[in-house]
Amino acid sequence: MQVEANVFRYPDTVNVYVLRRDREAILVDFGTGAVLDHLGELGVDRVTDVLLTHHHRDVTQGLERARQAGIRIWAPPSERGLIDAVDEHWAVRPLDNDYDLREDRFSLLHSVPVDGVVAEYRTATYGAFEVLTLPTPGHTPGSVSYLVDMDGRRLAFTGDLIAAPGKVWSLAATQWTYTGIEGLASLIVSGLDVLDRAPDRLLPAHGDPIDEPRPAVAELNRRLQRLIDMRIPDWEIESLRRRPYLEISRHLLRNRTSVGNSYALLSESGAALMIDFGYDFTTGLPAGTDRSSRRPWLQTIPVLKRDYGIDRVEVAMPTHYHDDHVAGFNLLREVEGTQVWAPHNMVPMLEDPRRFDLPCLWYDPIAVDRRLPFGEPIRWHEYEITVHELPGHTLYAAAFEFEVDGIKVIASGDQQDGRWVAGERPEILNYQYRNGFRFDDFERSARLYRRLKPDVMISGHWLPRPVTDDYLEALVEAGAELGRLHRELLPLEAVDFGASGFGARIEPYRSTVASGELVMLEVLVRNPFPRAEDVCVRMALPSGWLADPAERIVQLGAHAEHRLTFHVQAGATPVRRARLAADLTVGGVPFGQQAEALVTVA
Repeated sequence: MQVEANVFRYPDTVNVYVLRRDREAILVDFGTGAVLDHLGELGVDRVTDVLLTHHHRDVTQGLERARQAGIRIWAPPSERGLIDAVDEHWAVRPLDNDYDLREDRFSLLHSVPVDGVVAEYRTATYGAFEVLTLPTPGHTPGSVSYLVDMDGRRLAFTGDLIAAPGKVWSLAATQWTYTGIEGLASLIVSGLDVLDRAPDRLLPAHGDPIDEPRPAVAELNRRLQRLIDMRIPDWEIESLRRRPYLEISRHLLRNRTSVGNSYALLSESGAALMIDFGYDFTTGLPAGTDRSSRRPWLQTIPVLKRDYGIDRVEVAMPTHYHDDHVAGFNLLREVEGTQVWAPHNMVPMLEDPRRFDLPCLWYDPIAVDRRLPFGEPIRWHEYEITVHELPGHTLYAAAFEFEVDGIKVIASGDQQDGRWVAGERPEILNYQYRNGFRFDDFERSARLYRRLKPDVMISGHWLPRPVTDDYLEALVEAGAELGRLHRELLPLEAVDFGASGFGARIEPYRSTVASGELVMLEVLVRNPFPRAEDVCVRMALPSGWLADPAERIVQLGAHAEHRLTFHVQAGATPVRRARLAADLTVGGVPFGQQAEALVTVA
C-alpha cells in the first residue's frame, strides 16, 4: 500500500515501511521479511538498510533473511543485546519466582548479528535517507522512533508508541515491573517528544497512518493519564515534563525527575555544569538489571535551554561511579559535546568497569577528560570548586564544595539519608560492604563536613537541607557509633579482613581472551594478623589452564596489603565465564579460595 509518494506500507506481522529513492530503499521494521519477495512491485531493486523500532519478535523474526540478503541491520542502542546476543539472554533470563514483567521474552529465538546501533537524538544517513532517531520508551524501555523529511513532509515512524488516535497496540507491554505502570508514563513523555518535532504524519507499527498527530497523541495521553490516576493519583506526567527542575538558588537547580538527583550549576556565560546525570526523567526502572532494562535519556536538557538561558552543557561531574549517577554521561558527550571531569579515585571504575567486582557499575566505559585531585580548587567560569575525598557509601566517592549565589554548598552524593530531624540520631547511613566500606569512613566524612561548615548540603536521593551545627554533630556521633559497633561485632583481634570480610580480590574481575591467550591478573591480598606473616597465593584454575607462577609468597607487615601478579594461559576450549580463584594462606593458616575472577574464552 502506498502511503506517500515514495513510502509504502507492507502489511506483515507488523507494518513494514519501505522508503524508496530511485530504485533503492530502506525499511523501518522487518516482520517476517516477506517484503523482500515484493520489491519489484514497489519499484525497488535493492534494500540497503533496515531500521528497527524495538526488539519484539513481530518486528524482528525474519531478520535472518535480511542478513542473507546483505541488508544492514540497525538496532536501538539499549536493545541490541536482545537481537544479536539474545541466545545469552535466553540462557540467563530468570524464570522462577519471576517479578520482571517486561515482554523481553517476546524476542528472537536465536541471535542475529546487527551492523550497529542507531544514534539517538542525532541525524544519520542510512542508504539514501537522512534519519533522526528519537528515544521513545513506553512499549519497551528501549523503543525508538524515526523522523524523515521526504517530499516536503515530515514523517514519524513510531513503532508501537501509538496505534490509532487515543489507542496503543498493547497495554500489557507497558508494565515493566510487578504492579508497575512505568511504560504508561513513558508513553506520555515520548508522544510529546515526537510532537515537539512537528511531524505531518505518524506511521505506526500496527494500525493505519495518522494524519492529525497532535489530537491523536493528546487523546492517547488523556486516557493514559486517567489510567495512571487509578494507581498514582498525583503523578502528573505532563506537568513534570514542563518543569523538571526546582531552584535551590538562582544558579543551582535540582532535577526532580531523575532516579538519582542531578544538579545543574549555571554560569552567566550560558554554560551548565551537571553534578551527576544518571537516568534523566525516570518513570521507574524495570525489575531486571540487563542492558535492555537501563536506558539513559536527555529529556530535561531542552528545558535548561528553554527556561534558563543555557546554550550548552559543558561539563558533567560524578559524586561517585554508580549507574544512577553516571548513566547519561556518554549520551551527554555524544549529543551535547559535554566533557566528563571526575575525581581521580573513581576514574578507573568509569573507564574500565569490567575490571572491578563492584555493585552498580555502568555497562559501558566512560572516558574522563579531566582528572580532579583532592583538596585543590578548580575553576569553572565564575565558580571555584574544591573536590574532597568522601569515603562511606562507597570508597570511590567525592564531595564537591562550592559557593553559588552567596550560599556555600556541599554535594555529598549518596552518603547519608537527608531526612534527619533535630533531636534524633541520623540512623540511616548508606553503607554497602561491596562498595569498599571501611569502619571509620562515615565519621571521617562527617568531620569533613564539620570542618567545611556548608550552608546547604545537596544529596543523591533526598531534598537539599540547610545545615546546622546540631546536624553536623549528629553525623559525627553516628559515624563513630557505626565504627564502634563493627569493632564490637567482628573478631578483629584474631583475624582482621576489614569490613568486607575477604582477604583477597582479583583484577580484572571480568575479561575476554582468545583460545590459548594469556591474561594478566593482579591479586590484591591482605595480612589479617597484627604481626608480620608470610602470605601465600596459589591460583585455582580450570583443567588445562596454566598460571605463571602457579604460586607466590610474600611477607607482609601487620594488616598490610600488596598486589601480586599472575599470567594465566587460557585453555583451548571456548567457554563463557570460566571461574578462576585465588587460594589464600597467611602465616600457615588456610583461608581457602578467597577471590574469584571470570574469564570468557571466545
